[in-house]
Parts: sequence; C-alpha cells; structure tokens
Amino acid sequence: MCSTPHVGTIRARHLQQQTEQAWCLTLVTNAVVTWTTEYYGLAVESMRRTGRRIDEEVLAHISPAHSENINFFGAIDVDIEGDLAQLGPTGYRPLRVRDTLF
Repeated sequence: MCSTPHVGTIRARHLQQQTEQAWCLTLVTNAVVTWTTEYYGLAVESMRRTGRRIDEEVLAHISPAHSENINFFGAIDVDIEGDLAQLGPTGYRPLRVRDTLF
C-alpha cells in the first residue's frame, strides 16, 4: 500500500519500504501526467472544432507535468455516483470552457 506523502521526503527506514514508497510516488506521478495529457488533447481537439487555431509550435511548449490542480495532502471526498452521472457520451468529464489566449 502506498504511504502518505511527506513533502517529498522518503521517511521509511528500510530499503524495501523506501523502494515501495518511491514506486508509489512514481505511479501517482505517471497517472497524473497521463490524465493531464489526455485532457489536454481533448481540450485542443474541442478548441479546433470550434474554429480556434492552435499552432503546433505553441503545443510543443505545453507540459502535462504541472501539479497546481493536484491535492497531494489531505483527504479527497469523491461522490462516485454523482461523478459518473456527469460523464459525457464519450466517458470523459465535460471540459471547462472559457475564453483563453487561443
């Protein structure tokens, strides 16, 4: 089982526990990057469908490795039934649409 993060420190005493914690953190990081990449793709596709021009050169400078939207500490309450009810026909959450620089 993955241990609770402590501001990026590995606090386990034994090498095996340290390795397990490092793998858990790696797994979480990879999941966040994958999720963010998927939704970036959906957002770009949606914006292009509405006629917005997004240069590939601009996209080359966007990274899915940010973490401002991630709660690394504390509990997260999830209403599974409510969240599932909000999924669109494609199985994704609806994108937040607002004016952007693009």
